[in-house]
Amino acid sequence: MLQPDLLGGWTLVRESGQIGGRSTVRREQFLDRDSAFVALEQARDQQLKRGFQLMFIQGAEAPR
Repeated sequence: MLQPDLLGGWTLVRESGQIGGRSTVRREQFLDRDSAFVALEQARDQQLKRGFQLMFIQGAEAPR
């Protein structure tokens, strides 16, 4: 997920792990929304290549 920070940057938050088990949260900082969005799409594409399925919950536009 993408989150704006208090200083005008953006944070990409990635959580992985099994449901009901341990999870790992990773945060990456970006100066602008565009570079954060590119990183989000790259992370999504990597998971799709590994066999994950895309689930659309909410947002401004439908998934591609």
